Amino acid sequence: MKLVFAIVQDEDAHKLVDKLMKDDFGVTKLASTGGFLRAGNTTLIIGTENERVDEAIDIIGEVAKTRTQVATAPPPTTWGQGVYMPYPIEVEVGGATIFVVDVEKFEKV
Repeated sequence: MKLVFAIVQDEDAHKLVDKLMKDDFGVTKLASTGGFLRAGNTTLIIGTENERVDEAIDIIGEVAKTRTQVATAPPPTTWGQGVYMPYPIEVEVGGATIFVVDVEKFEKV
């Protein structure tokens, strides 16, 4: 048995959970925050048999697509003299970060 951790952007989470559940994957959804934009993420925990790991990863890849978004550059970490003027930058968002780990023991009580 494997445990798949998938960190996805909030806007992809609902559709991804629906698709995984429709394909008979058990999913636990956790709210998380992080990344360059400090935007909301969702961490999904998916328990599955070894043979279905690639299927789960394929579904995640189908739903959690990368896309471009315009954001304001974060302020510098050190303050110098002068005025800081934020400027828009184009960043890639979305996609997924996936970790797969072995499960030594599983019980449902």
